[in-house]
Amino acid sequence: MTSEQFLSKASKWIFYSFFFAVVLLQGCSSTDDPLPDGPLLAMELTNEAYGTDTRQVMDVFLPAGRTLEDTPILIYIHGGAWIDGSKEEFLEFRTAFEQALPDFAFVAINYRLYNFISNTNGFPTQENDVIAAVEHVLENQLEWNISDEIYLAGASAGGHLALLHAYKHQEIGNIQAVMALFPPTELESLHSFNFVTQSGLTALLGGTPESNPDAYFQSSPVNFVSSSTVPSIFFHGTEDTVVPISQSDLLAAELTGAGVNFQYEIIEGQGHGFTPATYAAVISDVEGFINSLR
Repeated sequence: MTSEQFLSKASKWIFYSFFFAVVLLQGCSSTDDPLPDGPLLAMELTNEAYGTDTRQVMDVFLPAGRTLEDTPILIYIHGGAWIDGSKEEFLEFRTAFEQALPDFAFVAINYRLYNFISNTNGFPTQENDVIAAVEHVLENQLEWNISDEIYLAGASAGGHLALLHAYKHQEIGNIQAVMALFPPTELESLHSFNFVTQSGLTALLGGTPESNPDAYFQSSPVNFVSSSTVPSIFFHGTEDTVVPISQSDLLAAELTGAGVNFQYEIIEGQGHGFTPATYAAVISDVEGFINSLR
């Protein structure tokens, strides 16, 4: 190798070394890094999958400034007689909930629905989907920067599923409390309410209370009330012709007997669904109930 070739190679080596050193220094510059300790921005995740079925999805609403220590989460479960409905039901109440509980994150879930034609997705499919949804939230706790404290809420069939999980599977999700609107709570007695409930529950549970008693027992929240049951708040209208108010009366009696902290509000003159003013009052009462526990 001539001296000219050696100098040329040396010059190239010095140039590339200098070039990569500059690149590395620029890459390490603190001015290009996001602020790791800055407050997190609000975030929405739509149709986040928690299972393989197209119905096993959730919408996640994460507040700004959330932290692992101070951001509990409320999971809302829609109604629809276990055969209809969707997570979009939560959007009717989202603004009111966010105003009442500004430090909360919210999740609204879909779950697999019973199909009368194919006779698929009978109980306990919906119960298992709630378990899977809660577990998915816990699996993402660190990534979403939320607490492990979970509150469950739902209306009608969703209220039933919220109560069932909170009472039967309290150990799955660090459940703090449960809220329900006009919920079915004891399916054996509900079965005989009218022809519609007889037909629907017989199909959904694979038989009648006489032919399949265990299915009715395992799917009824009242059967899992104990002295360690989480605090509960629930609402029912006196004119409900879909789920009779006797279902909430039964629940109140069981909670009273077990010494559970609960609040039961009877809504005079209203049916299966409340007026906007009543819903506003309900969410305000839910806020007060939750704050009394924290």
